[in-house]
Amino acid sequence: MNLEPPKFPNKTNMIPILQNPTFDPTRKYTAPWASGMTGIAYNIKLTGKEIKTIDDFLAVSGTKTVLTEMRDTVGLFMLNTGADPTQPTYDAAQPAFDALEKAVNDGKIDGFNGNDYVGDLGAGNLAAAFAWSGDVAQITLDNPDVRYAIPDAGGMLWSDNFMIPIGTDKVDLATEWINFFYDPHNAAVLTAGIVYNSPVAGVADELTKLGGDAAALVDNPLVVPTEEFLAKLNIFGTLEAEEEEQFDKRFSEILGAG
Repeated sequence: MNLEPPKFPNKTNMIPILQNPTFDPTRKYTAPWASGMTGIAYNIKLTGKEIKTIDDFLAVSGTKTVLTEMRDTVGLFMLNTGADPTQPTYDAAQPAFDALEKAVNDGKIDGFNGNDYVGDLGAGNLAAAFAWSGDVAQITLDNPDVRYAIPDAGGMLWSDNFMIPIGTDKVDLATEWINFFYDPHNAAVLTAGIVYNSPVAGVADELTKLGGDAAALVDNPLVVPTEEFLAKLNIFGTLEAEEEEQFDKRFSEILGAG
């Protein structure tokens, strides 16, 4: 269902970087409720040095993992090989797939996981991992040796989105809820709870007003990204059905070998 502007006036609070994804260029049907960055988390005590690139990551001697989410892992490898994940094609992604497969076969990547890396990274069982910003923001509260980097070649930006199902008889109520969430104060309350990036402008000021731990998040670029962070982020573009099948098949083959 359409998210009609008259019923969603707070849509104007959506941050610019999330306003025009290729899957919904005018955000007519979707609105993000949370967002996050995909980059590299690492334990400086285990790596012995900062990680700034995918090549730095692969050179680390300790245990390393990448994500089971294709768009995140392949997106980072595409950026590292000079391909553009915002306009992905299967042909353009081949060097990225080849580099990922070689790293797995050479033992430079030890496995694939979802966010189950959180416990291992926090406990020091992982030297480095492809990771989501909100997870790492929570880990660093207890373990300051864990660091986070957006690779020099760029990182990925994603969002979880509101949508209203076709056929619902509660369109007005659903839209009212989404509009409520897009009030900066309400969005700040959620941000303080989940420690992920907010899609709503003005959240930093509202976090400050909340005080305490919420206010401290304003200075954490993993929760309130700096312009430097945002400038390096990319949203994975839309894949046609045939190409999505090709991407998923090749990734699954590599994942199965990992």
